[in-house]
Amino acid sequence: MIQNAPQTSSPSVGQPVDRVDGLLKVTGQARYPAEFPFERMAHAVIVQSTIARGSIKTIETAAAEVAPGVLAVLTHLNAPRLHSSPPSFVVGTAPPPPLQDQHIFYHGQHIAVVVAETLEQATFAATLITVDYQEETPLLRLDDPRAQMLDNAFPDVVRGEPETALATAPIRVEEMYTTPTQHHNPLAPAATIANWDGETLTLHDSTQGVYNTRAQLAMMLDLEITQVRVLASFIGGAFGSGLRPWPHVVLAAISARQVGRPVKLVLTREQMYTTTGYRPRSVQRVALGATREGQLLATIHEGTEPVAMNDDFREGLTRATALLYSSPHLRTAYRQVRLNVAVPTWMRGPGESTGLFALESALDELAYALDIDPLELRLRNDTPVHPQNGKPWSSRKLRECFELGSQAFGWERRPRAPRSLRDGHELIGWGVSGSYYPYNRQPAEAHVRLLADGSVLIQTSATDIGPGTATILAQIASDVLGLPLARIRCELGDSNFPASPHQGGSMLAASAGSAVHETAAMLLEQALELVQEDEDSPLCGASRKMVLTGDGYIALKSDLTRRESYTAILRRHGLDMLEATGQAAPGDEAQRFGTGIFGAKFAEVRVDAELGRIRVSRVLSVIAAGRILNQKTARSQVIGGTVGGIGMALLEQTCMDETTGRIVNANFADYAIPVHADIPPLEVLFVEEPDLELNPLGVKGVGEIAIVGIAPAIANAIYHATGRRVRDLPITMNKL
Repeated sequence: MIQNAPQTSSPSVGQPVDRVDGLLKVTGQARYPAEFPFERMAHAVIVQSTIARGSIKTIETAAAEVAPGVLAVLTHLNAPRLHSSPPSFVVGTAPPPPLQDQHIFYHGQHIAVVVAETLEQATFAATLITVDYQEETPLLRLDDPRAQMLDNAFPDVVRGEPETALATAPIRVEEMYTTPTQHHNPLAPAATIANWDGETLTLHDSTQGVYNTRAQLAMMLDLEITQVRVLASFIGGAFGSGLRPWPHVVLAAISARQVGRPVKLVLTREQMYTTTGYRPRSVQRVALGATREGQLLATIHEGTEPVAMNDDFREGLTRATALLYSSPHLRTAYRQVRLNVAVPTWMRGPGESTGLFALESALDELAYALDIDPLELRLRNDTPVHPQNGKPWSSRKLRECFELGSQAFGWERRPRAPRSLRDGHELIGWGVSGSYYPYNRQPAEAHVRLLADGSVLIQTSATDIGPGTATILAQIASDVLGLPLARIRCELGDSNFPASPHQGGSMLAASAGSAVHETAAMLLEQALELVQEDEDSPLCGASRKMVLTGDGYIALKSDLTRRESYTAILRRHGLDMLEATGQAAPGDEAQRFGTGIFGAKFAEVRVDAELGRIRVSRVLSVIAAGRILNQKTARSQVIGGTVGGIGMALLEQTCMDETTGRIVNANFADYAIPVHADIPPLEVLFVEEPDLELNPLGVKGVGEIAIVGIAPAIANAIYHATGRRVRDLPITMNKL
């Protein structure tokens, strides 16, 4: 690591600058995966199973094959043999390759793909395929005694003697909480365009990680890694649905090879509900024991979720419980049940957003049992060290988040008793929740080129699904090199660029950001090496510690008039550019410290006393996420996560027919999501805490924690307003 990076005279990092790609998006110049033109492009449409368990006895495709415009029909009878993909840094296994045998594991499984000249022709031909099934009774309920229970998803966390401590605690709370299946529903459905050039495959794909998609497609198709290129310059949202290369991606690839033409495959909105993952439903038991003064003595948190028959996805439902608050006696247990359901996956704030709904609701119930203010209860159980391993925190400003939020929200005016606030026919309630998400960082690389005209090009394979990755990377390079932001350009989402982890888990800012920081610093060193013995330069003999950068110049700290531009340095030495490829990786900080991203969420609701209609009227999020690289885009991230949290609390629920396995509301008409009328003004505050123990930028990430804690804060506010505790999401009028 290069130390003592000079500070720019007009820093860009931390400022609320506009997105560098904003103009491209609002003018339609940004090109998304489904928008790339190819000559002679064909279109593919997927046919899906209409049963949840069994096998295909016969599949008749003759009528489809002779339909107008049809180029090919692939089923398990004629599809190429594919290899299972390798374990990846995204998940232990990827969904198995499609069309490999006759077995059916869930309703909506891909059983055929039709390729035709036009989308309309492919869509019509797909309706001509008929299937005769050998149907079996599916396993669809978590409580089905026939279903296999997995108890090795994550090891139980145990400290002390939780059962004994719970039994002897003066005050106890024990309840069950449930959350439903929920779907990502990004604005743009998942899309892939596959194009072969000989034995080389190029994919334009809605992926959150081009390196992972490339590796898994190469394995499935038995190709060298260099024979696959994945491009994802702009993504129309994802929320986790693009973290894995789903089966439709390889279907596009084998279809394009089959017909010898580029093939576009765009999922329908209905297919998104069975093809690109979802947040799995959960059943959770939380038991808390405390002293009469509100000190936690025992915490038990057990959670159960479904897992698909042919996949091993796991999200860590109870992970946060072991470290968010102090509790000397604790046990967490995470179990999974194999069911005939589609493969679940990460959805924004995975694990924590679901698990903390239960824990933070239970804490609220404990506060009422103790007659202690809910916020005060959390403060009394704050922990100065990691409660499981005793390590110091690299940084933890949860208390500061609660205190700042309390002041800004006006929490001191909150009456303790439920149903104490009223405005006409509306009952008013205030709720609070703690918030946590793990700090993640992985190795990353970047290539940075400084051109003689004073402009900079950054290249990394990182994708940008919407949070503003290109903007913060440009800001980082701007600060290190002291160049105006307008002179810096980012190229992202190409697997031919240096390696970067996926955009997910709030890791990309710390990972790719650190790589850009290191690489830009290498370029500054190169420029200084050019003038070390250059007597024509005012910087002759200057070392890194002697200079700072700003306004396109390198200047001596001791005499700011002694400065020189990069353009002048390169021109005098006859160079067109300086370039470097650098990398950054985590060290042993995770072994030395407890780490995490923390926050506090405050919500106000208004409930119609007669109708039970719920309206969220205020939400405040206070986040401690290390150094905030861009105040505007970070605030936007938290606002977006808050909207998702309101949907999680009050609206979103995927409904499955538990006799057939069919999702019955796989559309925007029946799957309720928040609209503008549902969202009040949202306030966001940041507790700045640059954490230089973790990375050279001191950044942690805000994308996931944005949603965590919103649902329990709203649920707790509803109880405060009505005196009615709802433990099953979403909280709807009929439950009140």
